Amino acid sequence: MGDHVGDLNANLPCHSTGDPQLDKAIYQWITWDKNPRTRAQVEVLLQEGRLEELRRRLCSRMSFGTAGLRAAMGAGFSLINDLTVIQSTQGLYKYLATCFPDLESRGLVVGYDTRGQEASSCNSERLGMLTAAAMLCKDVPVYLFSSYVPTPFVPYAVKKLGAAAGVMITASHNPKEDNGYKVYWENGAQISSPHDKEILRCIEESTEPWTESWNVNQLDSSPLRRDPLKEICRCYMEELKSVCFHRELNTNSPLKFVHSAFHGVGHKYVQLAFRAFGFPPPIPVPEQKDPDPEFSTVSCPNPEEGESVLELSLRLAEKEGAGIVLATDPDADRLAVAEQYDNCKWRVFTGNELAALLGWWMLFNWRETHPDPDDTQRVCMMATTVSSKILQAFAQMEGFQYEETLPGFKWTGNKIYELEKKGKVVLFAFEESIGFMCGSMVRDKDGVSAAVVVAEMAAYLHSKNLTLRQQLANIFEIYGTHISKTSYVICRDPPTIKRIFTRLRNWEGEAGYPKSCRGYSISHIRDVTTGYDSSRPNQKSVLPVTKNSQMVTFTFKNGIVATLRTSGTEPKIKFYTEFCAPPGKRDISSMEEELNKVTDALVEEFLEPDKNNLIRRSL
Repeated sequence: MGDHVGDLNANLPCHSTGDPQLDKAIYQWITWDKNPRTRAQVEVLLQEGRLEELRRRLCSRMSFGTAGLRAAMGAGFSLINDLTVIQSTQGLYKYLATCFPDLESRGLVVGYDTRGQEASSCNSERLGMLTAAAMLCKDVPVYLFSSYVPTPFVPYAVKKLGAAAGVMITASHNPKEDNGYKVYWENGAQISSPHDKEILRCIEESTEPWTESWNVNQLDSSPLRRDPLKEICRCYMEELKSVCFHRELNTNSPLKFVHSAFHGVGHKYVQLAFRAFGFPPPIPVPEQKDPDPEFSTVSCPNPEEGESVLELSLRLAEKEGAGIVLATDPDADRLAVAEQYDNCKWRVFTGNELAALLGWWMLFNWRETHPDPDDTQRVCMMATTVSSKILQAFAQMEGFQYEETLPGFKWTGNKIYELEKKGKVVLFAFEESIGFMCGSMVRDKDGVSAAVVVAEMAAYLHSKNLTLRQQLANIFEIYGTHISKTSYVICRDPPTIKRIFTRLRNWEGEAGYPKSCRGYSISHIRDVTTGYDSSRPNQKSVLPVTKNSQMVTFTFKNGIVATLRTSGTEPKIKFYTEFCAPPGKRDISSMEEELNKVTDALVEEFLEPDKNNLIRRSL
């Protein structure tokens, strides 16, 4: 990389800032960025003397979290924009070239959602085109979708086409200001260590953009650019039928469904999935059916937030006489479900409750076609460690394998690949934040397949005069009630987060963890940030150590398990608590009361929201 900092005064719109590192970063940005709007943003900040803001934007770089690179759109090396996406792709190319001698025959899959920010002249489609351009100029074939697609289409296409890797431009359910760059490996799973660290190293070594990386015109003329949209959509919908078990019943079901695409990509694909299962199409929420990067009808584009963001869907369902609402998030990799009961009351299921239903459903149908008990021993189900232990209860009683991973489907997807190589059949996997994988056609969470699988399950239960709520109660009766609470506080100040978790590891000024929380005794502590687990004979955590994120789990003597962790995609500290009752226990009101008390104590004692200026979740 050329270093022309000495020419700053001649090239920058004002004199040196007096900070050599910042001067160099400013010079590089203004020299390299060919997007007039983001280049102008840096020039204006420089003219206004806003040096701290310039340092924030220019003197650090994004790193791979639980969902790849994710940040706000705008000018700067720490944000998502044309230049940083080009740099990321150049680094990705450099790393792929060392890993795949046949890269020039296998190629890269590129997909994108519908996000955009006019002020930065930055949108997902353009970022996808720049990703493709940087690869094409190195003679790497690119399977660039000609229109927006659900995130799960990219890992599906990587496997189907035998590509070396895939990139999806999306920030999923994040606020409208954000975008992201998610990378999938040849196995169809998101990248994890060491690939993420090696790609970042290669990005650092390839920061100056190649001239042709900006040339999106080559997409129209290059014989190496292919459009996989029709083939992948056709194959996906055909393969989706492998998790359709009652097509005739679906065709004749009187149940009606409402679907919200949450202003994202899901509408067309959920309609097609319903057709593949023999259903009439779900009723779309008209105001949320089409892509809108402003997400103009919701306060937050995350269906996990529950009834407050599902308002339009619920009112439409009442008007249309539909008993089930399905909501996919903007990139259609997650699913929220609500069911009507008692004349216009609504039950919005948590991710853990939906997992109990879907896990039961997938095993029920497997058993219908695999009556030999030995077949069940080949089955595996998976959950992230902060999710409900309901699948573990299934496994203990039904005789299949249960596996846990760290939070994030990048861990789950890679574990699935390992298990399948050993001959296991991974029927179902989930994370509590409404991410579900039904079957193994995609090694990632998939809101499109989950939506239609839930619809078929609801139709089947309806034919047996059961609702989803009633079946969930039946499941808890057999396997034990699992009550959980999941929420978060917002913290935009990394030093505060570090101080909170350092305090937990040095409780009351001494090296060591708390032994109780407001009178509730703690029996075990696991800290995957440091690799400590007091419940293990060698006191070492079985889960991989994750030094760059915070996560501490407390097991209380009353049986409640609670975890505090930082989000890998948003400025949040999340907390998860669960109480598991033995099978047959019906009076759970005392359990719910105890769980609420422990959760409140955990938040107030360990996070100290008021003292640390944390923003509580608004319901």
